[in-house]
Amino acid sequence: MKEASLTKVFIALLKRDLLLAYRHRAEIFNPMLFFILVITLFPLGTGADTKLLQTMAPGIIWVAALLAAMLSLDTIFRSDFEDGSLELLILNSHPTSILVLAKVLAHWLATGLPLIIISPFLALFLGLDQDVIGLLIVTLLLGTPVLSLVGAVAIALTVGLKRGGILLSLLVLPLYVPVLIFATNAIEMFSSGLPITAQLWILSSFLLLSITLTPWPTAAALKLSLS
Repeated sequence: MKEASLTKVFIALLKRDLLLAYRHRAEIFNPMLFFILVITLFPLGTGADTKLLQTMAPGIIWVAALLAAMLSLDTIFRSDFEDGSLELLILNSHPTSILVLAKVLAHWLATGLPLIIISPFLALFLGLDQDVIGLLIVTLLLGTPVLSLVGAVAIALTVGLKRGGILLSLLVLPLYVPVLIFATNAIEMFSSGLPITAQLWILSSFLLLSITLTPWPTAAALKLSLS
């Protein structure tokens, strides 16, 4: 009975956050617009060398996705902290870690998934082949949830600070680097005709470990920030 109740609360919280994201559509469009602008403006700085753009395209898209994810991290808990609902979330009888997972999932669906949807069009703009684009989408599907999950821990630590943006960047960027390295390396190896099983397994491991381990420190950080 308790598990069923927890499932209902999880789904209700997920729907609530998605509805709030829909009502505040600017918070979704800003990271997406940033993502598009960075990728479309990059060729202007490097020139029209098609081969150079094809070589750099996976790194450009992944760096843009990483920075866009950082821009949107503040939306996970900030509005709940300001209106007081974050305290109700923590005082809830259900495990805070599971409810945190619902909020992070809503954040990824609202901000990470749209980036993945538009990334094939931007990859074509940069001249990537279709088979490489398919792998790019796979790496984004495996990697961007990790960005949200790991970022949630950092934003939970800084949610009570008025100007925690710089601190947030310092906390998050070193943790994002391994995802960036293995994702771009997988695409580079695939383009060279080399096996990429190891890179995909490592990205999958990052995702599973993030889902398993990050909700608890996020919940603890929220309680610490509100204490």
